[in-house]
Amino acid sequence: MVTTAAKLIPLLTLAYFIHAGNLSPAALPVDAAFKLPAPLPKWPPGGGFAAGEIDLGGLQVRQVSAFRRIWTGYKGGLDDKGASFFEPAPIPAGFSMLAAYGQPNSRQLFGWVLAGKSNAGDESGAILKQPTDYTLAYQSPGDSPAYFWRPAPPPGFKPVGYIVTASPDKPSLDSIRCVRDDFTDEPEIESWIWGPGDGANVYSLRPKTRGENAEGVSVGAFYVTSNSSSDISISCLKNKNSKNSTMLPNLSQIEAMFRTYSPQMYLHPDETFLPSSVNWFFTNGALLYKKGKEFNRSGIDPNGANLPQGGDNDGLYWIDLPQDKDVQDNLKKGNLQSAETYLHVKPVLGRTFTDIQSWMFYPFNGHATAKLQLIKRFPLGKIGQHVGDWEHVTLRISNFDGMLYSVFFGQHSKGQWVDSSHIEFQNGSNKVVGYSALNSHASYYQPGLVLLGGKGFGIRDDTDRSNLVWDTAARFLIVAADGTTAAAPPWLNYNREWGPNQTYEIGDEIEKVKKLLPGKLKSKFVELIGELPSEILREEGPTGPKMKNNWSGDEEELRR
Repeated sequence: MVTTAAKLIPLLTLAYFIHAGNLSPAALPVDAAFKLPAPLPKWPPGGGFAAGEIDLGGLQVRQVSAFRRIWTGYKGGLDDKGASFFEPAPIPAGFSMLAAYGQPNSRQLFGWVLAGKSNAGDESGAILKQPTDYTLAYQSPGDSPAYFWRPAPPPGFKPVGYIVTASPDKPSLDSIRCVRDDFTDEPEIESWIWGPGDGANVYSLRPKTRGENAEGVSVGAFYVTSNSSSDISISCLKNKNSKNSTMLPNLSQIEAMFRTYSPQMYLHPDETFLPSSVNWFFTNGALLYKKGKEFNRSGIDPNGANLPQGGDNDGLYWIDLPQDKDVQDNLKKGNLQSAETYLHVKPVLGRTFTDIQSWMFYPFNGHATAKLQLIKRFPLGKIGQHVGDWEHVTLRISNFDGMLYSVFFGQHSKGQWVDSSHIEFQNGSNKVVGYSALNSHASYYQPGLVLLGGKGFGIRDDTDRSNLVWDTAARFLIVAADGTTAAAPPWLNYNREWGPNQTYEIGDEIEKVKKLLPGKLKSKFVELIGELPSEILREEGPTGPKMKNNWSGDEEELRR
């Protein structure tokens, strides 16, 4: 006769197992590797793009995304699901391990680390060497701990990653390589991977200096620290061959990548201010104004050929709507059929990745709406309105193989990086799905409400699916791409404002809104206004893409 307890054992075994002294779920997201919905296409030929290997000036590196699991912890970290740590395996023949890989258990396995080898023809001495010893940087809590070992480098070399073991024995000195100083760069913390609750934390790393001309190369490594140590004791790599454009995609490859991953932007079902092409905006009545000669405003050529070129944003010129109300209303509505995406393509992370910035133009940005405790939707008069709204989504693609690794969604002059493993894709393709917020047109990777502000108070960014879907690959133009012959339209070099100074006083509008609120909400509303992104309270017209900091620098992330 089978007892009740005996009947329960198989069920418990199916649902849980014991590891590292914790009762842990049998299946975690990290147990499955993420794959894009569709296979990558064969990229058009040319150059060294997607060749699998990049020369950093005598140090060859390969991106390894196949791993052997070393250890898993099941507590702490994101969603309290712990983290897992891996070694790259297999490592390509002739290459050496530079770092172990770690990630939260709360998402599918998706990442990479670099493996390296020295160029045999390098005459300046060895670039990679074995460590002379190891220092135990951290031992995790529990009955079956993990051991995090930091390589002790020989003189003139630095470690760029850790080794993780499930044994207290030091790893073999042949397990990993340190890198010569001149091939290293300063790192910084990127994002939190894990913290088991004992004061230690594990973070992913990235180069501290980033952008179009920066030489720092991400290794894909992590960093272990505790409350008592703040200095980062490992390094990133440096591309000493950063002027070489052979690893960058050519125009045909850029077009193929964009058609493969092109964002499909869902506009809100209540959206009335649609995107358009720049040419449509100019052709249908937008005017160029000049300070002191406001009544001598002039029409704008379809490609902006008569706009002032270069120089500073000195306030002498701006673009605005005409005085005729019918023409104004038509321009504000935009024209989705004409909408065009403008691509700025730039190398990043020491030319090991390519960013495709997809710039999108909306002729008009609508008013802001607030949530004030029980008042779910409270229109804020004219606050938030402005002419000439530039938004963007950035695709970050590996130059090793053309794989999409992350997407940046621009939100109120900053934004959010999202790994491909968290992205929604369109109908079994590799096309990224994005959501444009009502009136503000900030972009998000999932639908719903984002509240900009404190608890119960904030500006609403509402996104949702609708029949208004913008296929950004339907009409696109490469306006700038490093190492190619892409030609910039004249309007790209217009460095002044795409909208006028506001015709209303922000302070007056705030006072109007305050008068409509009950007493207890007035002070909360004032607090909210003080915390808003400057873009929402903008009194000057916005500038074009080339004037943004992220045109040549890295994308700036919102603190969440």
